[in-house]
Order: sequence, then structure tokens, then C-alpha cells
Amino acid sequence: MSKEIPLRKLVVIGSGPAGCTAAIYAARAAMQPLVFAGGPSLSDAQRVPGGQLTTTTEVENFPGFPDGIMGPELMQRMQQQAERLGAQVLLENVQRVDFSKRPFLLEGEKTSVLAQALIIGTGASAKWLGVKGEDTYRNRGVSACATCDGFFFRGQEVAVVGGGDTAMEEALFLSNMCTSVTLVHRREEFRASQAMQQRVHNNPKIKMALGVVIEEILGNGKEATGLLLKNLKTGVLTTLPVNGIFIAIGHSPVTELVEGVLDKQENGYLKVKPGSTHTSLEGVFACGDVADARYRQAITAAASGCMAALDAERYLMELG
Repeated sequence: MSKEIPLRKLVVIGSGPAGCTAAIYAARAAMQPLVFAGGPSLSDAQRVPGGQLTTTTEVENFPGFPDGIMGPELMQRMQQQAERLGAQVLLENVQRVDFSKRPFLLEGEKTSVLAQALIIGTGASAKWLGVKGEDTYRNRGVSACATCDGFFFRGQEVAVVGGGDTAMEEALFLSNMCTSVTLVHRREEFRASQAMQQRVHNNPKIKMALGVVIEEILGNGKEATGLLLKNLKTGVLTTLPVNGIFIAIGHSPVTELVEGVLDKQENGYLKVKPGSTHTSLEGVFACGDVADARYRQAITAAASGCMAALDAERYLMELG
């Protein structure tokens, strides 16, 4: 059976900034990488071609684009660059990986391939509220990344939804550029660290809306204009007018393919050896948001994709 299945030196799973950058560096190192880019049939919570940037409008913080660039265009350029250098990109999802023997066997929707080395760049998906208006106004006032999109709301009033450290960090970041920030949380108290809570309470720009749930994200058909809130004790409905709504209730790394095989951090993200992209299994490397719960930026994902390709190259050289 193995004789009928093509053997590749390196296979990359994922086509976001991490996967594409890994493919670019691997192609330049003559590793002829094969990239499983994902397919459009899957939901946002799974692997999609180009990663999360394909659902982002304007990207202003990626170096080299002084006037900004649309997220889908940036990912298209990255993929074209990888292909020009010799990478092969398949618009398929990997359905199963057999890690029990080497080379690893990957089974896609249409294609099966053997890989001497494997790079996991499947990313992480933001958790959403699932309320009315959220999908309608996503990227039109609703965002899951203040670092990415906060700049567009400078001088305006915004809301951050969540009660953990991430929500606190987002609120503090936004307070530097927005007129006011309202923290919206369903409980009467936050679960964030005391140090973070103290910083938020000491910031005069940050307000609180506690013990409430979001019934609907309001808008005018073009952009979000506010939140419809329901008090959990009284049931009273109120409207909070804001221009931007930042959902900060966490992310979920896409790790289904390696479940029970690769070691994870306590938060579910893949564990890599410090200062590298090596996972707990020799010959398997992880890069981008699937192994990064802290930064989750396109530029840091791309950097780790470079690291993964270099680590894979050295590994293959050692194999001879």
C-alpha cells in the first residue's frame, strides 16, 4: 500500500500566515512542501483556506503595507508566493493522520500522502456568543481582536465582552485610543487576576456592565450601533450604544487531528519545546495560533512558520 502512496519530505497542514510562511521557507530549501490548505465546506471553527485573516477586512499592522491590505488579499499573496517557489497547495482538509508509523500517513478528502516530516499550522478560532446580529455585523463593528481592529475605533465608544484576563487586556488596550470602554460580563464579579482587575478599576475610561447578557447586537444594516442587554436579576432590557464590540471570551485551538497524540498545554494549545517548534513527537512541528495562546497575531504566526520550516529542514538533514 505504501508504494502506491506518494512520499513527500514535508507536509504542512494549514494555510494561514504560519502555514504559508512555513511553505515559503521550505520551498526555498528544496523540500518541495505539500500544503493542505483546507476547504470552504468547513465552518469558521475548523480549517479554512487562508486562516482567520480571510475573515478580516483591512489589515494595517502587517509590515510592508503602509496603506494597509485586505486580509484575503494578504493571504492570497502569501499562497501565490509559496506556489511560485515550488510549494504545492491542495484545497483539501486532512481527515486523519496515522502517527503510529513512519513516514506518517495523511488522508485528505481526495488525496493520501506519506510525509517524513509534518508541520501543524491549523490555527485557533475565536469563540463567539452566538447571539442575533453577531454574524451580520462581524468585521462591521464586531471583532474578536482589539490589537487587530482597535485602531479603527479610535475616539469612539466601544464594549468588551468577557470577564477574564484577556477581556481586561483588551479593555486596557482600547482605553488608550477610545473615548470609553464598557466591560460587559454576565456575572457580578470577574474571574481575571486581581492585578488585572485593579488596573481596570483604576482606569477612568473603563466602565462596567455586570450581571447582564447580550440579547442582540444592534445595527443599522451597515455597521453595529450597540448592544441590547438583559439584566439577569430583573429581566429588564437596556440598550448600550457603542460603535465597536470586542468579543473576548477565549479561543479554541484546532487540534482534533492530533488529539491524544501530541502533548498540550493546560489551556489546550499544542506544547512545543522552548525556543523551537518541536512538539512531543519527533518529526512533527507546530506553528502559529495552534501553539500560541498569548499573541495570536499574523506577524508572530508567520515568524513561527519560518521557525517550523527551519526546524523541519534540520530534522530532515539529520535523517539523511
